Amino acid sequence: MPLVHFPFTVNTEGCPMLRFQYTDRELSWLDFNERVLELAEDENLPLLERARFLAIFASNLDEFYMVRVATLKELIAAGVSSSNSAGYSPTQLMSTIADRAKNLAKKHSDLFQNEINPLLKNLGIELVNWKDLEEDEIIEVNGIFERLIFPVLTPLAVDPSRPFPYISGLSLNLAVVVRQPGLDEESFARIKVPTNLPRFIPTRRGVAPRYLPLEQVIAAQLHQLFPGMEILDHHAFRLTRNADLDLEEEETDSLISTLEQELQRRRFGPPVRLEVDENIKPELLVTLADEMDIDLNEVIRVSEPLDLTALNFFADFEVPGQRFGKFSSVSEVLLHHPYESFSNSVVRFVQQAARDPQVLAIKQTLYRTSGDSPLMEALIEAAASGKQVLAVVELRARFDELANVRWARKLEEAGVHVVYGLLGFKTHAKLSLVVREEANGIRRYCHVGTGNYNPKTARIYDDLGILSADPELGEDLTRLFNQLSGYAPDAHYSRLLVAPRTIRSGLLDLIDLEVENHQAGRPARIRMKLNSLVDEQFCDHLYQASQAGVPIELWVRGICAIQPGIPGVSDQIRVRSTLGRFLEHSRIFHFANGGTDEYFIGSADLMERNLDRRVEALVRIKRPEHKIELDRQFVAAFSDEVSRWELTDGTRWVRKHKDESGQPLIDLQEAEISRRRGRQ
Repeated sequence: MPLVHFPFTVNTEGCPMLRFQYTDRELSWLDFNERVLELAEDENLPLLERARFLAIFASNLDEFYMVRVATLKELIAAGVSSSNSAGYSPTQLMSTIADRAKNLAKKHSDLFQNEINPLLKNLGIELVNWKDLEEDEIIEVNGIFERLIFPVLTPLAVDPSRPFPYISGLSLNLAVVVRQPGLDEESFARIKVPTNLPRFIPTRRGVAPRYLPLEQVIAAQLHQLFPGMEILDHHAFRLTRNADLDLEEEETDSLISTLEQELQRRRFGPPVRLEVDENIKPELLVTLADEMDIDLNEVIRVSEPLDLTALNFFADFEVPGQRFGKFSSVSEVLLHHPYESFSNSVVRFVQQAARDPQVLAIKQTLYRTSGDSPLMEALIEAAASGKQVLAVVELRARFDELANVRWARKLEEAGVHVVYGLLGFKTHAKLSLVVREEANGIRRYCHVGTGNYNPKTARIYDDLGILSADPELGEDLTRLFNQLSGYAPDAHYSRLLVAPRTIRSGLLDLIDLEVENHQAGRPARIRMKLNSLVDEQFCDHLYQASQAGVPIELWVRGICAIQPGIPGVSDQIRVRSTLGRFLEHSRIFHFANGGTDEYFIGSADLMERNLDRRVEALVRIKRPEHKIELDRQFVAAFSDEVSRWELTDGTRWVRKHKDESGQPLIDLQEAEISRRRGRQ
């Protein structure tokens, strides 16, 4: 990726006028997903976990097209031609993305076909094609088709009286070319592969079955779906549509009603990608592209089976030695999930509050949660018992909108006070407040976290949180919840930095203070753990801190716009990324602060949307032992003995997972599991 220039100059003493350099966020995201693919390539990982990383890569790429590529297409359609801060116009960026995405998709497909699938077969997990079936398997699969599959299929013909059918986003389909015997004219038909049936059909009963993709079962029975017709050709295809939401809150009196309408419209978003079997005939591909109004440059051709998100089916198999080992969680005041159980700490905290007769009120933010959430049920139980319960539900949590609308309706029906936060701002902060009447008066108990209140994802997301009865923090959360549910524009906080008002200014002030400390000879250092670093103002201040000599360590999972190692600009900046069995999701900010060491954890990444268009919260860590624990995490992550990716030469991610003798380096997450086991 070439270095690009941002037209902003800074004059530093002893240095010429310098131009800060940035990496485009979309291309940096593709870098991140390529790192996920490298985990699928890693022969040192358990095979089923490698298959899972293939599924994660596929799911990530789906979302990238549905949101980021879709947005680019809208900019191009609107005639926007100006370059972004990384030097790309929308058209240039779309071309670059298309090339990289196609190459990654091909690499992803080839890895499955040529390596992972043969290894699964050696393991006794065999994904076969119809032509590989033995006679007894054909009889078994034919029976399954007649009993379970045939009744739910709906073949749709295309002719002058029947228009080309609507193709829903991410649905898997069969394009079929048929002809009536004795006639030359060919006809097109489409069959949607049902999503309510298993994607992989067992070909044998009992132990060690082989599996056949559902679309191949259907394809082998096309003569039953089109009796009397000649089947000339058939291929699988999959369409991706724009799934981003466009809400104009200022023009509506009811956000929830508007969102429900927008969710309906999202089903009919314009197409952004067409995936097809690489062996599809050109004339059939042109037909599909024309009918779905998609450019041939937006077509991705790969080997069947399409949609490898379905590989989670195999990754969940219980095969000794082929999955990450299980571990037990424990609970602490400074919580580190999933190493400490979310269900036995945060969920239990809310459940006990719901059942405690001395609890007067519970206030809770909800961004993403599971469909059968015990936490939601606890809030309903609390309201039913007469407690004051407030739920700040973010309806616009991307791809969880429908689930959140349903929960909002259910909570309202149970008597919970449901609000949707501040007009124009998503509520992304992770906060819980319990108000309890005790012998010495009212006492408040708090939880502030970096991750969602979702017990399912908490098992695989690396997140932090604190459970606290600190009166100072309790007062802060009371003020913040009052601001979210009522009117409190002048609220001030002691331990919290809150976006959109104080996170940006507060963190920038702390960065600048490190420069002053370094120049005055006091301890100075900046360390951050983030999902994404994109905001240019923060990049600028970090570049300036580096120029002043402040050492900076950035632990970034995904998108990173900053470019380390540029002489005279960012040679004090180190950037690392960690990927593994858990999704690194926690955010930590550390400033040496002249030796007092300020630490914050919370929900915000350094992106313009988090800092300026969301309600986010960072909590300052007070207890020395908690600071020691957070320091330990940074020290471990930046050790040369751990496996990691390093951002070098400004824009090049290099994986370092073996030592000089070729032995695997320490897996950071597995080391944390082992450390926890040693304490039990």
